[in-house]
Amino acid sequence: MVTRRLDGLLHGDYLGLLPGAGSEPGEAREYRAGDDVRRMDWPVTARTTVPHVRTTIADRELETWLAIDLSPSLDFGTVGMLKRELAEGAVAAFSYLAGRGGNRIGAVVTEGGPAKAIPPRPGRGGARSLLRTVTALPRGEGADRMKAEGRNAPVQGLADLIDKTRRHARRRGLAVVISDFLEDEDNPSDWSRELRRLAVRQQVLCVEVLDPAELALPDVGVLDLIDPETGATVEIQTGNARFRARYAEAAAEQRARIAAGIRSGGAAHLRLSTGSDWLRDIAAFVAERRHLAAYR
Repeated sequence: MVTRRLDGLLHGDYLGLLPGAGSEPGEAREYRAGDDVRRMDWPVTARTTVPHVRTTIADRELETWLAIDLSPSLDFGTVGMLKRELAEGAVAAFSYLAGRGGNRIGAVVTEGGPAKAIPPRPGRGGARSLLRTVTALPRGEGADRMKAEGRNAPVQGLADLIDKTRRHARRRGLAVVISDFLEDEDNPSDWSRELRRLAVRQQVLCVEVLDPAELALPDVGVLDLIDPETGATVEIQTGNARFRARYAEAAAEQRARIAAGIRSGGAAHLRLSTGSDWLRDIAAFVAERRHLAAYR
């Protein structure tokens, strides 16, 4: 389904998942307002007396690493799928896109405990193998599963996942971080700093996975809620309009902080929701990036 729909939504030759400026030198052209002055071609400029810049050829063969967060907070969904299932769908989509042209794909995945590395393999065969490994990981209710494993709280945070991805991604290429970016606000990890370190050698894309109920509460009366990370419970009255407004305001502030952290980490940002056509959102994002790259 992923392959068929993406082929139908994205047309044209393969130009890379996130086309960038590239690293191989290309042709020289006249300088235009907005060009990076660091690419000035001084010999041609001196010879012609007209400012010129040296273009670069976009890289085609890349090594892609997926940092996949399947911590218990993703065992939640109110529309038709869990956030975990959406994250797995994103893994399938980006593995397919990145694996075209024989590119190598690896992953580092965590369910809240120690991260597991999946060595990179080339092409669609590597993408299928990676997806099988990810979807075969044990699933269940987050708090119950952690209790059965003798864990009362997540051992590894998002910063650890990104750091381990950086350590494995030794070649220049693409890194895709798939997570809901939700962490304990009393003990947050500095994942934005780790993003900046990852972005030194990698082109980084952050895929934020969310559910509509995380942005606005419906009016459905009294709800008993369970934190899938810790097992803590709380009873709330969703019939209170003032409470729902405060919840929506706090949720918007939380998502703004996440977006700011991703921007400060030097990464591209794609938000996917369980309540939307997420494959169309991915295709629109990739098409927009290709369009922007064509005019650089």
